[in-house]
Amino acid sequence: MSQTDLLTVSGLYKAFPVKKDTIWGKSLTLKAVNDIHLTIKAGETLGIVGESGCGKSTLAKTIARLYEPTDGSIEFKGHELTQLSQKELRPIRPKIQYVFQDPYESLNPRHTIGSILEEPFVIHTQLDSEQRQAKVRALLEKVGLPDSAINKYPHEFSGGQRQRIGIARAIALEPELLICDEPVSALDVSVQSQIINLLIKLQQEMNLAILFIAHDLAVVKHISDRISVMYLGSIVESATSDELFKQPMHPYTHFLLDAIPSIRPNHKRDKLRIQGELPSPISPPTGCLFNTRCPLANEQCLEERPKLIASDKDDHLVACHHRVRATQNWQSPWG
Repeated sequence: MSQTDLLTVSGLYKAFPVKKDTIWGKSLTLKAVNDIHLTIKAGETLGIVGESGCGKSTLAKTIARLYEPTDGSIEFKGHELTQLSQKELRPIRPKIQYVFQDPYESLNPRHTIGSILEEPFVIHTQLDSEQRQAKVRALLEKVGLPDSAINKYPHEFSGGQRQRIGIARAIALEPELLICDEPVSALDVSVQSQIINLLIKLQQEMNLAILFIAHDLAVVKHISDRISVMYLGSIVESATSDELFKQPMHPYTHFLLDAIPSIRPNHKRDKLRIQGELPSPISPPTGCLFNTRCPLANEQCLEERPKLIASDKDDHLVACHHRVRATQNWQSPWG
């Protein structure tokens, strides 16, 4: 696996203007992504996890320039994407591809699968019709679908099969970075593992880097080399997958881990309880973003926002004044 930094995101912000409550009301801003720093190396998988509404999908779409960033840097293979126009981005687009959450909504219901998979080659290559058809058949084989799928329409397939088609379209132009935005959350549990195994297989074959967005840590664990935990638009903890599960340090990470069901019926864990709902990103709390729900919050947490800094291990970053250690009684639900 190459250790080259493929993508580097520095100080990334994405804010959306919000309509005033009244004509005389104050202008409001929704900070969906707030000062994000991350890197993805060639051939590795970075998982981003957090509750719904924490800004994961907005982060993914901003990195892909589906949303225009408000501020910050997105560097891909030496190219500063934030400075490029849509025309200048065109030759880079094939190298950064997107797999959407809903495989049905992301496929044109009026087009056959053959037409859907052929479109990237029509737009970005000079291949003739026969060569494009050969590419389409090769893609279907690569994602485990038969040639007969070419003349069928999206509604004729199951959810898992449609997601395979979405993945086939995403890898058509041999990208280097695949952004997977909740790719298995709309699928049955039995199908989720098949799609994750397919992504791992394709990653090994194509040396793909993957940005994997999900709200379920159990799903992310099986595919990610590193995991970043996101809360209210900011990353609050980042570590290797093994380290995050063995030694979580942020109270919010503890909460996400405790939400994973255990396969052992008599397994008991000391759970860190949190309360309340996710605050509005329009008016985030002062100090630590998590202080309104954290059982450990003190005066320092209410006044001072903790920085995302290294713990005793350089590759384990946490933004918490307490840096909660996993207790002896906390264990992975898998043993």
